[in-house]
Amino acid sequence: MSRQLELITARDAHGPDPVPDLAAADRIVISNSGGKDSEAALDETVRLADEAGVRDRLVVLHIDLGRTPRGHTVEWPGTLELAQQQAEHYGLPFEVRSPAKWPSLLHRIRARGQFPNLFNRFCTAEKRGVSHKFITEQVADLSITGRTARIVLVMGLRAEESRARAGRPAVEIDQRASSGRRKVTLWYPVLRWSTAEVWQRIRDCGLPYHWAYDAGMSRLSCSLCVLASIPDLTCASSLRPELAREYADLEAEMGTPFRRDLPMVEIIRRAGGAA
Repeated sequence: MSRQLELITARDAHGPDPVPDLAAADRIVISNSGGKDSEAALDETVRLADEAGVRDRLVVLHIDLGRTPRGHTVEWPGTLELAQQQAEHYGLPFEVRSPAKWPSLLHRIRARGQFPNLFNRFCTAEKRGVSHKFITEQVADLSITGRTARIVLVMGLRAEESRARAGRPAVEIDQRASSGRRKVTLWYPVLRWSTAEVWQRIRDCGLPYHWAYDAGMSRLSCSLCVLASIPDLTCASSLRPELAREYADLEAEMGTPFRRDLPMVEIIRRAGGAA
């Protein structure tokens, strides 16, 4: 007797993830990088907020990583504007914040004398600090007295992207961001979604998406991310050769490779550029 095997999604295998009590939240902050996962998370949050009757408590936050010493955006060109378009698609307030101490992530890398890596993601820590400061602003604006402010921070993390993310719960308390004045709940509404499901939602809701995907990128994030795949890094280097050259020059200046197993000069060579 033969058995037919059916392909199932991670959501089918894992079962439905919990959803925070949006009706009880005082403010729901949607972190939007402009990438596909953030887009899907944005749409899912709006859908469930509408069901709870609390769309007026939503605000979209984009963290801008600035311009390099040579004037290039660390993120893909047009990302900030796209994130704003996506917020406006739903009539949501849109806020932009940047790390206060550094003009760009590349300035931070130069000051530190090394690039981020898998075990030292200080780039992520910088963004986390910005979001925590923004939450502090939101709590102050709410002017809640007599109880702890309830904040939900929405992020487009997906389990398919790494083992660490696969092990996360869909809803968790952010102990580092919480305090006596506020309780911050992290929510990953597309955690168990597949890439195909993400793109289907983007098509269904009609959100604009970034041109870099059609140019060959599988993820958006920083144009040249140390955690990106080799195909993505090669593609990014070919699409943004001047930025790649600036990274390579910084690599030479610091005497530290972009990635231990893959220096930027090698990425440029693979992309067909002059190393």
